[in-house]
Amino acid sequence: MGLNFIHRDAHLRVRPPSEAGQSGFAGRVIFWNGKQAFMRATGWLRMVVCALALSLVPSAAAQEGNDGGTAAAIRALEHQWADGQSRNDNRVLDLIFDNSLVYVEYGKLVTKGEYLLRVKEAGPQISQIVMEPMIVRSFGTTAIVCGTYREKEVKGGKPAVKRWRFVDTWVYKKGGWVLVAAAAAPVTPE
Repeated sequence: MGLNFIHRDAHLRVRPPSEAGQSGFAGRVIFWNGKQAFMRATGWLRMVVCALALSLVPSAAAQEGNDGGTAAAIRALEHQWADGQSRNDNRVLDLIFDNSLVYVEYGKLVTKGEYLLRVKEAGPQISQIVMEPMIVRSFGTTAIVCGTYREKEVKGGKPAVKRWRFVDTWVYKKGGWVLVAAAAAPVTPE
């Protein structure tokens, strides 16, 4: 580039706009000393490295597009779970839950088998589960969901409504999303 051959006593000079004339070099550096030349060369190198690094990272728009599809799939699975539970459909729940599912409810740790057994024995007492808005955040092959839902049930002939707040963890395995961990807690009225 010729930067190594600049005389060490060269001075930095900026051409004022009045001297620019037709050349269009107004305000540009035309001479450097050795240190400034080195800094300018490494500055370009840094810019090239940063540009390459940024080109390897997916853009925010591309991530949003991917996350949108993931978020839609996870929301659909959350709704299938709610629907399967309200109908006591263990077959649907068995497909949604990973075999190593860890579920926390009322502070108690529940396995997949225990959860499915509880749903099977409960009978059709829950008449409806209504999912409320939820937030889905994806991190590669893992997605975290935070949200609330309402259970409308009939106990002793009286209708009751419970609100729950939940956090669910989904993992993409063998070509599909499965629930690996979940926790739910009743929301107390304020």
